[in-house]
Amino acid sequence: MPELKLIHDATVEPQTLPHNIEAEAALLGALMIDNRLVEDVQLKLKAEHFYEPIHGRIYDAILKLVDRNMVANPVTLKPMFDGDEGMKELGGPAYLAQLTGSGAALIGARDFAEQVYDLALLRELVGVGREMVENALDTSESVDPKSQIEQAEVALYRVAEQGGEQGGTKSFLQATRLAVAQAEKAQNSGGHISGVTTGLEDVNHRTGGLQRSDLLILAGRPGMGKTSLATNIAFNAAQRWRRDLQDGIDPAKSLGSPVAFFSLEMSADQLATRILAEQSGVVGSKIRSGSLSRDEFNQFARAAAELEDLPLFIDDTPGLTIAALRTRARRMKRKHGIGLIIVDYLQLLTGGGKNSGDNRVQEISEISRGLKTLAKELNVPVMALSQLSRQVEQREDKRPQLSDLRESGSIEQDADIVLFVYREEYYVAAREPKGDSQDGKTAEAYNAWVQEMQDAFQKAELIIAKQRHGATGKVRLKFESSITKFSDYIDDAYLPQQMG
Repeated sequence: MPELKLIHDATVEPQTLPHNIEAEAALLGALMIDNRLVEDVQLKLKAEHFYEPIHGRIYDAILKLVDRNMVANPVTLKPMFDGDEGMKELGGPAYLAQLTGSGAALIGARDFAEQVYDLALLRELVGVGREMVENALDTSESVDPKSQIEQAEVALYRVAEQGGEQGGTKSFLQATRLAVAQAEKAQNSGGHISGVTTGLEDVNHRTGGLQRSDLLILAGRPGMGKTSLATNIAFNAAQRWRRDLQDGIDPAKSLGSPVAFFSLEMSADQLATRILAEQSGVVGSKIRSGSLSRDEFNQFARAAAELEDLPLFIDDTPGLTIAALRTRARRMKRKHGIGLIIVDYLQLLTGGGKNSGDNRVQEISEISRGLKTLAKELNVPVMALSQLSRQVEQREDKRPQLSDLRESGSIEQDADIVLFVYREEYYVAAREPKGDSQDGKTAEAYNAWVQEMQDAFQKAELIIAKQRHGATGKVRLKFESSITKFSDYIDDAYLPQQMG
């Protein structure tokens, strides 16, 4: 590696503090050569962890460019350091190119990052130790040794908690504060919701909303409306977030959230068309065939204009691995403050192993585990859609069961909540009698079928088959297939009587 010219203030006594300038330089060089490495180190490593101040500023600049989806290399970074005095002392922006002189740094980039971080903690520890010694040497009457010990414990705890890592051990006090905050949020909502709203009152009532760090599986056979329900929930959460912000509600108290929707089956424009059909009330088939009336087109265009700034972000990259999805989700969380992730659908993801295609059950286990880890890491609910096995079709009662989840019991094991979408209307429609309507038996069967269709019309069930935090059961929903919209079901029997 080329020799690095570094200048330090002698008063800082650099030789007494743990540091490794070469590791810092090698790490920065590696990050500029391969920007993808940023995702591996940025959750833990911060600019202030670098011993050399100019290295901290270079690292910060790399993060800013990558955050904007720009390439971070010596050429793109140069304008950001033209007036930097520290850079001038090192020979100017040419120092950036000097950092990338050794490609060997790529191999050990993560190790370098770990060392830079560990040495920063040691320096913090040295600072805490010095302060403890200075305070302990103070023997004036006002000194309270017990108070000093408490202050030292707080300082050591602060060092231990550094690094930007989420999670870790929480004291019961910390845990209870979080629990009380969630309960307060549910109380203030008026709807008993402590998580992200689904926009469906009965579902919110049963689940308390979508809870942070939960993995939810939404499963069903083809034609049941899984994607429709997922897009409904995504829209409702994003719309609530936008409305709460407009009303001046503290984002921490909003029941909505920005949403990341990973659509591995449908393109972003198809998904957007569905949502616009739901919100404008315009039949989806007319939108696709271009047979809208002028009024319908105006309705559609008006809905599109109103929803332009909806905080719903769609990634329709096909064939994502679970590792790539997690990387993209982390980036979206950082850039857009994502509070809900939806994946459509789980079986279209691939694992990261070399032989991942050889053992599908093992691969699905890796994927479901990865999604649960993502929910915990980002502290957001993750809803993954899932296909069901064909054995559902072979039963007389076609309501799904947990055993119908395809390919792996680990999906059921990793999930905090398992939801099944079921529409009797779909199966009744498939049983339409065929034959001559003049025939007495056929006419009788047809009339019975019509009655069945009327009973099942626009009715759907959301079956809560598993819920770690609450009871299982069924929620009745209304489903309008022409605009693929789920909404709360209102039973005619409970409607208020008309006054005479």
